[in-house]
Parts: sequence; C-alpha cells; structure tokens
Amino acid sequence: MPSKKALVRRPSPRLAEGLVTHVEREDVDLDRAVEQWEAYTEALRAHGWETIEVDPADDCPDSVFVEDTVVMFRNVALIARSGAESRRGETFGVEEAVASLGCSVNWVWEPGTLDGGDVLKVGDTVYVGRGGRTNAAGVQQVRAAFEPLGARVVAVPVAKVLHLKSAVTALPDGTVVGHIPAMDVPSLFPRFLPVPEESGSHVVLLGGDKLLMAASAPKTAELYADLGYEPVLVDIGEFEKLEGCVTCLSVRLRELYA
Repeated sequence: MPSKKALVRRPSPRLAEGLVTHVEREDVDLDRAVEQWEAYTEALRAHGWETIEVDPADDCPDSVFVEDTVVMFRNVALIARSGAESRRGETFGVEEAVASLGCSVNWVWEPGTLDGGDVLKVGDTVYVGRGGRTNAAGVQQVRAAFEPLGARVVAVPVAKVLHLKSAVTALPDGTVVGHIPAMDVPSLFPRFLPVPEESGSHVVLLGGDKLLMAASAPKTAELYADLGYEPVLVDIGEFEKLEGCVTCLSVRLRELYA
C-alpha cells in the first residue's frame, strides 16, 4: 500500500486572533480547538495517514491552517506567499518539512500572492482561485511551476468566500462538489454536484471511498453515503469560526508516494 503523509501544525496560543473576512467574529475556545485538532489528526492516522508536525508558529494566529503555506504537484512544492501580509511568516518550517521529504522546493515571488487554500487539484487539472488572497501574478507563477509537469491550470474567480476550497472540493471520481450560494461561477466545473450545506463542500479524500468532512454538514453526509461513499465526521467548530475547514488543517502528500 502506498505511504500517505500529511503535514499538520498545532494551533497557536493566539488562534483566537486569527483573521476573519467573510464571517462575523466569534469567541474561539482555544482548549476546545486543541481537542478538535487532536481528534482531526487522529482521524487521519486511523485511516492510514502518517502525520508530520511542522514546527509550531506560535506568533502566527492562523498557522494551524497549514494548507495555505504550500501547494504540491507531483514532487514539486510551491511555497505560498499569502495576500494577507500577516500570514507570510507561516511558511517558515514548512519549507524545511517538504524539503526533508525529498520535494523540489519553489517559491511564489513578489508581486505574486497565493494561498494554498485557493488551489484545488482534480487529476492533472489545477484550479486556482483568483480572489482576496491570490492575485493574477500568483496564478501565473502556479502555471510556471506546474504546467511543465503536465498540469492544466484553470483560474477561477473567488469573491463570495475566503478561498476557492472554501466553496468547492472534489470527490474521488473527480466530481467537484460545492454549495451554490458560496460559488461565483459553478459552470467552470464540467462535473459538478451541488450540496445542501456550505461546510459539506469540503472533503478530504482519505483513501478508497472514505471522505473526511465536518460534522456540521449532516445532510451532505447523508447525500455522500447515498452515493456509496463513507463519510468520516469530525467536529471542527472552533476552526469554522475562523473560516477554516477540513482541507486547510493539513497538507496531504499522497502523490509523492503513489
């Protein structure tokens, strides 16, 4: 069986100070968030993933959302440069982690900006959200890094939510799933399935037919079960207060080892 590795990062003691852009700020319970993070990482391990903890970034409130720091395609790691200047320090430690795994490391350079949460890979197609955190120069640098490896890069407008993957992810068969009110241009995705809850549009592919998803989307979980998938539910309510979802709490490195 192929080895599956996931980068994760422990929540910062300053988590409650994390940025919010499209939701009202709510109080965050740090102790509860740590419990939820531990349950999330345990769910990954229970389904065959080796979790690798990136060095903590305690001075960076949003650092638990480690997916935003790097984008992987095959064995190439593209270190992100967030459109939120306060988040740029989060990449330290991530560079070392991916390099230690044998990845070729590239960087997004000024004037480009890119958050990993704006990148959705479906096979060799790489959708890149163009919005508040990722600019046109960032999209161009994704093309420069990944198209020579066989990727097809498609830019997607993002205005209604924080990141592209705040609105859509994809099922194992490549069908893109999303909550229509959170999407700007659903017609960009050739195979698309609408889901009834916004948090239901976020799935992590655990392997086989298993989907890691938020417990806050029970109707969508029923829909996926009816389609033959096995939802694995985790409570990430404290992170949802900060526009977080199941995808942004880890960086999955399956492609390196498949």
